[in-house]
Amino acid sequence: MFAKLKYMKDLRSQAKTMQNALAQESVTVEKGGVKITMNGNMEIISLSINEGLGKESLEGMLTDCFNEAIKKTQRLMAQKMQEMGGLPGLR
Repeated sequence: MFAKLKYMKDLRSQAKTMQNALAQESVTVEKGGVKITMNGNMEIISLSINEGLGKESLEGMLTDCFNEAIKKTQRLMAQKMQEMGGLPGLR
């Protein structure tokens, strides 16, 4: 039983280490006057919008940028997890 508790504590520690490492990474996506920077924890760090965009254009560009930023961040997370050896037991 104690071995399982130690294993869970180790997993939690590894997950926290990965989360901290991912927070240091970021991706930036820029499309049609909208620029989004997101960190590896999928938090928006910055957002800038060209003032000249119309409402319809703005909505579409925001959607595209957010979706692309999320996909890039997910790929970054997967790559970093692989580099760090992944989480044992989650295969």
